[in-house]
Amino acid sequence: MRASRLFSPTLRKVADAELPGHRLLLRGGFIRPLASGLYSLLPLGWRVLQKIENIVREEMDHVDGQETLLPTLHPEELWVRSGRASKWGPELMRLTDRNNRVFCLGATHEEVITALVAAEARSYRQLPIMLYQIATKFRDEPRPRGGLIRCREFGMKDAYSFDRDKAGTDAVYDEVVEAYKRILKRMELPFRVTLASGGYIGGTDTREFMLISEAGEDALLLCSKCSYGASPDVADWGEKEIRERDTEMLAIERAATPGMRTVEQVTGFLSVRPSEIVKTIICSADGKPVAALVRGDHELNLDLLKKVLGVRSIELAGENMIRSVTRAPVGFAGPVGLENIKIITDEEIKALANFVTGGNEIDLHLKNVNWGRDFEVNQWARLRYAQPGDPCLVCNAPLEAARGIELAHVFKLGTIFSAPLDAAYLDEQGERHFIEMGCYGFGTTRAIAAIAEYSRDENGIIWPLSVAPYQVIIIVVNMEEKAQADLGQSLYQALSEKGLEVVFEDRDERAGVKFKDADLTGIPLQIVVGKHAADGRVEVRRRGRQEKDLVSPEQAIEWCDKEVKSALSEEGIS
Repeated sequence: MRASRLFSPTLRKVADAELPGHRLLLRGGFIRPLASGLYSLLPLGWRVLQKIENIVREEMDHVDGQETLLPTLHPEELWVRSGRASKWGPELMRLTDRNNRVFCLGATHEEVITALVAAEARSYRQLPIMLYQIATKFRDEPRPRGGLIRCREFGMKDAYSFDRDKAGTDAVYDEVVEAYKRILKRMELPFRVTLASGGYIGGTDTREFMLISEAGEDALLLCSKCSYGASPDVADWGEKEIRERDTEMLAIERAATPGMRTVEQVTGFLSVRPSEIVKTIICSADGKPVAALVRGDHELNLDLLKKVLGVRSIELAGENMIRSVTRAPVGFAGPVGLENIKIITDEEIKALANFVTGGNEIDLHLKNVNWGRDFEVNQWARLRYAQPGDPCLVCNAPLEAARGIELAHVFKLGTIFSAPLDAAYLDEQGERHFIEMGCYGFGTTRAIAAIAEYSRDENGIIWPLSVAPYQVIIIVVNMEEKAQADLGQSLYQALSEKGLEVVFEDRDERAGVKFKDADLTGIPLQIVVGKHAADGRVEVRRRGRQEKDLVSPEQAIEWCDKEVKSALSEEGIS
């Protein structure tokens, strides 16, 4: 491709781009915004995406995935049958056709793929199956950010496995995990595999592949010593000594707290620390009220509470339930005087004495409250989210806070979609069973953003050869110099004939502009044809490295060919 014909408008500065990688994708002419969370991929960006998709495709095919393409428009009734139409809320984009039938724009495809398999696979002989697609997804994100990191329209590879039993799902799950490791290695992206919540997808044994980066929007807790990592909502921690209280219990006191509902307000008004407050959180567990107590500097983990109670559903109670239980408005609940309600208390409150709680009256809190004396605990349990400093579950080293960019996510779905959508098979004895499912997502457009955040310097992106839009750029310093122009043209022809992807920088621009643009676009192998052309010499260098060599044109061709073949060989491609 001649640079004079390449549509790659570079920019010296950009506004309204918070992350370095996002700025460089804009400046390098890879993407352009259309509206909030919507981006056009320019030719260079499209070529990068195609490289990423091809790597993903090769590795999914390697584990017997079969590529398909599913509709973008989904009948809403499918989402109603699965129970997710209401859970997704406004994030699920909807539209109505001319017959007033409601459709959803595909945010994910569990419902559609399950309905497809339910109609076609009815016998154990047809299982296992793994289908995948590389397609566009739509989500009405409330806060798109980071360019391609979180968009309303984005590219994704989503795969789904269908098996007779859990053992079959486990085997495919492990195969896809290894495939994802190979994919990210080929893209030269470091990653951590961390425990995660199922979120809107659901399922068990969910794991995320995370690029650790300050640009990431996902909070993580990582062990400072071993490989353990998790999102805070599912992170567990090792044994932690909880001392029994040894402080004299003081007489309980009523404290007027007009309008003071939050921990921050109460601590300031009563001059106490958040750790000296105990929050009483009324929850609805299968429709019945329960009180959960955690320290003021901790947050209640509803998933942990759900496991402790062994209930099907758990959510924060509404205002009416809170008033019926506490006889007070929201913000003043406390354990003292609660009747006919189970009180579950976080185990770290065992060490507290003379703490502050709500008074179950408007504008009232109680001081010097003590468990055992002033209220009875029905059950002690771990109820709070993990936090930095907690001991690692594996090795007991302290957990540290980090941020990450989610690259991929894997789930074991069980029958949470196959049961409501009636995807079942008959076994050898003619007995009917719901199909066991797995789900495996990989963000293809997000991978572009991740590489730009990770592999860059102050001059631009440094693309790995495996995903670079082009492999080689030939920079002719002065096209008006015949020796330079002729040598550049001959190199371009020779490298192209070898099958390499080459940009020939033939524009009538100043040398400084050409060099800046070459660094911005990040093409890995650079050949500079300049003042040494008359002597039959050119400069070669790798993008991002200071070293450069003066070589013959033949040596430059050999060097490029060797670098590309070596990179592809390391990927496992011949």
